[in-house]
Amino acid sequence: MLGDFLRYDFGYDWPWTMGHAIAAVLFGLAAWAAWRAGWRWWRLVFMVLAVWAAAAGLTLNGVMRFSRPIDMPTPRFLASGEGRVLDAGAGSGRATLMVLLARPAARVTALDIFSADYGMPDNTPDRLRANVRAGGAESRLEVQAGDMRAMPFGDATFDAAVSAFAIDHLNRPDRQKTYAEMRRVIRPGGEFLLLVINNDAWIRFTLPLLVHHGYFGPRTNLDRWRTEVTQAGFDMVEQGTQPGTLYLMMRTPPHRASGPGAH
Repeated sequence: MLGDFLRYDFGYDWPWTMGHAIAAVLFGLAAWAAWRAGWRWWRLVFMVLAVWAAAAGLTLNGVMRFSRPIDMPTPRFLASGEGRVLDAGAGSGRATLMVLLARPAARVTALDIFSADYGMPDNTPDRLRANVRAGGAESRLEVQAGDMRAMPFGDATFDAAVSAFAIDHLNRPDRQKTYAEMRRVIRPGGEFLLLVINNDAWIRFTLPLLVHHGYFGPRTNLDRWRTEVTQAGFDMVEQGTQPGTLYLMMRTPPHRASGPGAH
């Protein structure tokens, strides 16, 4: 875990990467001060908070892999191991690396508007390339600046696509535009793997104050996303969870729709 933390720089703001460690130190100092002052119960409270902060930080970066490439949630995605894959809303490359490392014959096009609006103050193509280079997969990477609501690609360009913790930042009309674009750029019968934050016990333990789109109970969260993607025309293949994450694997219809309003 420490090796990956030093190898990659995903560019998140310091409260995400160091917030728990800082809180653990501050609560520890407060417990020491309470002990010196003879405040028995305050000492106990601050000790418990210090232990929680340390454990939450280890959970976020260890179990939930916040500072490492995402772990591929299902072996069924791109099971052939090869093909051209889109990462929509690629950011600094955690999901791009997920595909490149888990599917060593695949090529990935990383699409992002490279804005600083989502907790990455220096979100640039260079940072994404550097992370992929650190993973030893730069020869299979293409980076494209662009908006996933209006993608700069032709129809049926990709065999598959992923989007991790990006679509859930959009409002519903923009999500609908993105789903339509996904269906357009993925070939008929191609795969789409969507990952979003899941309000499970891992999230509630590590980030109890988090406010996020789709931040509901696990069952509500699953029903909401499954309804959205099936209404957008995708066929569900598999759904499941990882710590802090809900994933849905889908396929585009085997035949592209035609006629007025079709994408």
